[in-house]
Amino acid sequence: MSTPALDATLAPAAGAADAATPGTARARTTAGLRGWAVRLGSLAVVVALWQWLTATDARVGLRFDRLPSPTEVAAEFGRQLGTGVYYLDLAQSMIRILTGFALAAVAGIALGVLVARSRWIGDLLLPPIEVVRPIPAIALVPIAILVFPTDEQGIVFITFAAAFFPIMVSTRHAVRALPTLWEDAVRTMGGGRAHVLWNVVLPGTLPGVFGGLSVGMGVAWICVISAEMISGEFGVGYRTWHAYTVVDYPAVLVGMASIGVLGWVTSASIELLGRRLTRWLPRGEGSAR
Repeated sequence: MSTPALDATLAPAAGAADAATPGTARARTTAGLRGWAVRLGSLAVVVALWQWLTATDARVGLRFDRLPSPTEVAAEFGRQLGTGVYYLDLAQSMIRILTGFALAAVAGIALGVLVARSRWIGDLLLPPIEVVRPIPAIALVPIAILVFPTDEQGIVFITFAAAFFPIMVSTRHAVRALPTLWEDAVRTMGGGRAHVLWNVVLPGTLPGVFGGLSVGMGVAWICVISAEMISGEFGVGYRTWHAYTVVDYPAVLVGMASIGVLGWVTSASIELLGRRLTRWLPRGEGSAR
């Protein structure tokens, strides 16, 4: 039921809400642009400082007289962009990292849920896992060389081992941190174990799982590059080490920059996916970036 007095009372409030929405959107857009400007500005300052230090052959505790300048690195990067080998190295490293990381994500999440939900499985599997976990993944290279028939399989295994443990541990802790009240409420309404797993456990652990995935991706990049330097034939790590052995320092820095960009893109993709899948979580002020 509507009356003129009621309509007159509600109209200003509705108009104010409508007016607030575009203003809020503009404020968020402005804040986002300002954030990007600060980030790009910080990178520009670092590059400018790097250029000045190398151009003046500065020695301020550290020696910058032999470090390639940004212009030399940019010229080398432009040269490599015109070759097919650069793209082959990028593709090879991406295939290795994505294969090992995907296997680690599946195994780490599944095992993390299992050991957290089943005391018997935890008692059976956690002791050998905890013994192996402190060993750096790159220290497993000799084992990979002995066990796997090809270097490619060994590098993927090293990548898997590097990402598996952070993912598994984060998932286990996330499952154990879930309030038991959630599961009890579903069970009292007739929900079975499978229903609880798919509708309570997995959604509730997503923030912790994606934290482990983000950490695992960073560690995986460190180890896959190191493995490529030791036993690879293609890949960004192999090409960077080869450039160092022939004293081609601009190419070394191009490889380092390529590794940094690839690592940032993959980690940012995981964080973006995590935000999309956890939109139901309450967000703090300024957290939606």
